[in-house]
This record gives sequence, C-alpha cells and structure tokens, in this order.
Amino acid sequence: MLRGCDTCEKLWDRREVVSSRELGRVDLLSLPDLVTAKKTQRDKDWPMIRRLVEADYFRGRSNPKPGQVDFWLRELRTSELLVELVRRRPARARRLEATRPLLSIAATGNLERLGEALRREQEKERAADRKYWAPLRKELELLRRTEVSRTAPR
Repeated sequence: MLRGCDTCEKLWDRREVVSSRELGRVDLLSLPDLVTAKKTQRDKDWPMIRRLVEADYFRGRSNPKPGQVDFWLRELRTSELLVELVRRRPARARRLEATRPLLSIAATGNLERLGEALRREQEKERAADRKYWAPLRKELELLRRTEVSRTAPR
C-alpha cells in the first residue's frame, strides 16, 4: 500500500474513467489520490504534482466543481497561484489553515516566505516517505542477503 493512500476499494470507488479511441475505457486514480500517491522522496515526483495541480486549477478555476477549491488550497505548490486563490477564496483558506498553515502566509502575499514554507512542507513529506519505507527496505535487504548466502557456492 502506498503511504497516505486509502484501501484499493476506496481508491477504485473514487477512480476517474476516461475513454480513448485506441484503448477504449481506461480507469485512472482520481487526481487527489494521484497527488497523494506522488508525495514521495523521489525528486521527479514533485514537479509532476505541481504540474498536475496547476493544470487542474487553470482548467477549473472559472467554474470549480464541488471540493475542487479545497483540493487546490490543500495541494497547490505554486506560490503565485496559491496567493491568487487565497485572495479569491479567503474564507475557505482560513478554514483550511489548521491543516495547511502556510495558507496564512499566502494570505500576506509574501512570495519569498511562501516559497520557503512550500519547500519545508515538501521536505517534511519526503522525510515521512523515507521513514515509512525504511522498515520495508531493511526487510528487503535482509531477504536479499539471505538469498545471496543461500545460493552462494560452498
């Protein structure tokens, strides 16, 4: 199971279905679930999170679906867009400050402080991911060593 993600059954219930001429019906993780799954220690995941949430914001900001504004407030990683959104939706932002304190910095418009807070938030997630996977890595290394010693010529 991926860190922070729900059970497979819940992920399946929230999936998005797209159609493709070449592939037909394709079941995909919902965007919020994909963003959660991408919050890893890997460098390449963070620019992808940023681009996915930005694209969703640009596509839906003029007429957001229910829950979309809260998703953007929780997940936007672009200082300028976060400041814009907090200014457009100040009451919603204040309600979410308890879960994402850097929204209060976004409300001030201080891009430098906000950028630093976003970097700290990312590092915290990366550290949590390293901690989550550490026991499994240790177990896999033990299995590898056991297998190597078991198959080594005597």
